[in-house]
Amino acid sequence: MDKHTPGRRDFLKQITALGAAGVPMVVALRPGIAQAGAAPEKSGMKVAYNPAAKFELKVSEVEFRRTPGGRQLMARIYQPQGAGPFQTLLDLHGGAWRRKDRLAEEPMDRAIAASGVLVVAIDLRLSTEAPYPASVQDANYGVRWLKSKAAEWNGDPSKIGVYGSSSGGHVAELLGLRPRDARYNAIPLPAAPNLDATVAYVATRSPISDPYARFQQAQTMKRQEMIENNTIYFNPWETIYEGNPQQILERRETVTLVPLLIMQGALDDNVLPAVQEKFAATYKASGGVCELTVFEGSEHEWVAKPGPQTDRAREMVKAFIARQLKA
Repeated sequence: MDKHTPGRRDFLKQITALGAAGVPMVVALRPGIAQAGAAPEKSGMKVAYNPAAKFELKVSEVEFRRTPGGRQLMARIYQPQGAGPFQTLLDLHGGAWRRKDRLAEEPMDRAIAASGVLVVAIDLRLSTEAPYPASVQDANYGVRWLKSKAAEWNGDPSKIGVYGSSSGGHVAELLGLRPRDARYNAIPLPAAPNLDATVAYVATRSPISDPYARFQQAQTMKRQEMIENNTIYFNPWETIYEGNPQQILERRETVTLVPLLIMQGALDDNVLPAVQEKFAATYKASGGVCELTVFEGSEHEWVAKPGPQTDRAREMVKAFIARQLKA
């Protein structure tokens, strides 16, 4: 005798038929089930992303790639513990192209990952090692590499997003605009040669959307180190115009316009809010979707400090991810 009720029996028959036909299935688990650790899902099933969910994390590190100069770049993996597969995000660190590494945005990475996102933060080559476009090449390779590896960490490679802060935001914007640019695709991935670096969305905090405007601001403020950060990275100097997201749009280049989030501090005198407002307006006028939020009372790196605005930024990124996955 069949132990299932007629309604339950019909549901199971439908699921079986869909699975046999190869139709992808999305199963939304209640947050409580996700937290408790649901049983492993059947092959082909995905968990709908819930930004309010809470997952325990496993944090590990693997080798990413070795630079031509011999330095080993690493990747830090924030893996939610649950059935999965989980949505996947690549984090690109800031540091004026000259400093920092994969640990720069650890609190943000942990917050996003704990909501049910596989977050992978990678080292990028620094400007003192190689100028533009080296870090963009690393990031482009990183997208393709993560697409090939995400399943190993219970991630879903089908709709990868990018999060970038400050100079990492500049790199992220270039990735979004030019995913197939031959200059950026220069590092081969023999294990998966047919993958490209297209991404589903880009989320940023204080991105350098107009490097030349930022250079002019450094001159106005007489900040010699910031001036040097620009001249070391953009070498030869003409690349500050070629690799400039604002000017790329103004030149009406053929670009890819993925949904873009910009979180900007109102008190930022490194990247001025007016510069971000101009970029957001240009992005929208070009046909793209750009969400710009200015955080009152916040400077360039406000998310490095605990507080209400930092909490708000984390929630904003998670909500943005959820909207893109539903689109």
